Amino acid sequence: MVPEPQGSSLIIRGATIVTMNDTFTVLEGDVLVRDGRLVSVGVVADHERADRVIHARGAYLVPGFIQTHIHLCQTLFRGYADDLALLDWLKTRIWPMEAAHTPASLAAAARQAASELLLSGTTTVLTMETVHDTDAVFAALEPLGLRAVVGKCMMDADDAVPARLLERTAHSLDESVALARRWHGRANGRLRAAFAPRFAVSCSQSLLEGVASLSQEHGLVVHTHASENRDEVALIRQRTGRSNIDYLAHTGLASPRLCLAHCVWVDDREQAVMAEREVKVLHCPGSNLKLGSGLAPVVEMRAKGISVSLGADGAACNNHLDMFEEMRLAAVLQSVRQGPGALTARDALWMATREGARAIGLDHELGSIETGKRADFLLIDRDRPQFLTTRDPYSTLVYSARGTDVRTTVVDGEVLVDDFRPTRWDPATCADEARAQAAALASRAGF
Repeated sequence: MVPEPQGSSLIIRGATIVTMNDTFTVLEGDVLVRDGRLVSVGVVADHERADRVIHARGAYLVPGFIQTHIHLCQTLFRGYADDLALLDWLKTRIWPMEAAHTPASLAAAARQAASELLLSGTTTVLTMETVHDTDAVFAALEPLGLRAVVGKCMMDADDAVPARLLERTAHSLDESVALARRWHGRANGRLRAAFAPRFAVSCSQSLLEGVASLSQEHGLVVHTHASENRDEVALIRQRTGRSNIDYLAHTGLASPRLCLAHCVWVDDREQAVMAEREVKVLHCPGSNLKLGSGLAPVVEMRAKGISVSLGADGAACNNHLDMFEEMRLAAVLQSVRQGPGALTARDALWMATREGARAIGLDHELGSIETGKRADFLLIDRDRPQFLTTRDPYSTLVYSARGTDVRTTVVDGEVLVDDFRPTRWDPATCADEARAQAAALASRAGF
């Protein structure tokens, strides 16, 4: 295990700092980091000393991306679940493969995902894992440096679910609480726990009501799916007589702690409920396109004051975890729906940073380059052909940049990617382990 750095300091000199503060300040200057926090932004005196100085050479310095909907456990499923709609995708591919996971394959999936995420500028994730062995995911992430809010998947009421994934209600609730007690706040607060009922299709009303009560008691985020697919919406109405959002509100879940992935098929009345209860939406444009789920009403939700952040979803339905692609898709798809400029590049970057921090309840700590916040940020190399004539930083970052342009990734003031190279792990070793575990897992699942 790599120890967390104590008392370290870092200076970044000569960067173009895209602060994402409330006034969208962009400035040329320096950043000073001490003990994992931003101490000075803009001007750092020449006589100031630090353990490490990085000369940015004009690189964009941007808050670390916060992906609010991911399934690290699905990283090994990449390429096994293409060309299917949501419910068939789950029943015929994803659930059988999740049921075939072991602690070793879960750890390999988490490490490979963390490698991909950190190398492409994502510093924080909100992730839903599978039903079993979530300790293996926490343990795999702890030495890698990724900031993560992790929830064990909860499912207790679906005949289509493999037997290994179907839980007893009380056991599911008890195990989620036990995980939180073991892991919430570990690694200097970098690892946190969440409750993660899969979606209303696979969860009993008793389970959802139990999660609502425990979330309030422990102050933990609830991470679930809602209204991703029209068949899912119809199934919930058939079973409960209510719309998806109304049903979740009926169970007591609708609160500022509730994070709903997708929300593609939510009408004006449901959006009003979400706005009133301060429910957070986790928008996954790449996944919604690949699964054919639809185009979410992002512009309308944001206009109502609903927080909408971004995530890549799992590698089985995307098939990569690059936040740059999600920002670009989020902006251009709303242009198709509502006209160019309906969701600007600056809006998309705000969703990838500030709204992500707000969704997980850490907006006082993350999401912008401001004095006192945690030092989570990235440097994006500007010596690329596609950047040479660009002027607007938001346009450049959202429409021109890619994950491979990330030169440096910093979490809690520690450089985790240094001049394009990881510092805490060996990507080749992660990849070899992932290949071997993916082959064994597919064999166990019968694919």
